[in-house]
Amino acid sequence: MEQIKRIEFVIDAAHTPELVRMIKSVGATGYTLIRDVQGSGDRGDRTGDELSNVYRNCYIIVAAGAEIEQKLLDAARPLLERYGGMCLISDAQWLKH
Repeated sequence: MEQIKRIEFVIDAAHTPELVRMIKSVGATGYTLIRDVQGSGDRGDRTGDELSNVYRNCYIIVAAGAEIEQKLLDAARPLLERYGGMCLISDAQWLKH
């Protein structure tokens, strides 16, 4: 198994394309995107079934080494500060197959 960082984002659907571009630009080899996630936080309830992207959230997970982690966090911080959202980082193990 390989030690990695698990980087998770919850962000407005409208800003997801910008975050995906950032993920690719820092050299991450991939990501997983789940659309229309539901929850509640400092921006209120998000039901995931709105008519526009204004009140929809997306969940993005990235598995990366420490060097990609720091580049991604540095790139994503201004986006999160400007539009809100959440970023969680944790240690994980990748089962190579």
